[in-house]
Amino acid sequence: MSNLNERSTPALMTDLVGHVTELVRKEIQLLRAELSSKSTQVVMALGALVAALAFCLTALNVLAAALVAALTEAGVHGIWAAVIVGGLVAVAAFALAGKGMNSLKAVNLAPERTAQAASRDATMLKEKM
Repeated sequence: MSNLNERSTPALMTDLVGHVTELVRKEIQLLRAELSSKSTQVVMALGALVAALAFCLTALNVLAAALVAALTEAGVHGIWAAVIVGGLVAVAAFALAGKGMNSLKAVNLAPERTAQAASRDATMLKEKM
């Protein structure tokens, strides 16, 4: 490769355009890969929410009936036993829903690596110019 001092300005500008084009192309590739990874994270979070709902509905029906029966045997009126058990089930459901929603927050899904790489590249380009 020839010495940079001997190269003409148009040749240097052509190289610069080529390097910037390649940099932008690679940044777009990184963004696509990261967004694909984040979409997988969303699907997994939604799957966890659906699975949690299915398990809650199945297991809690049996457990709720058993707990209502146990409270009734312990002397709690049937209606109050059902209210107590229903309240406990509601708390558990809200906790699971909160966990699932927290996984879906936009902050957790932002393409962080792409943003950091683009920021580094922009800083480098500013320093070189």
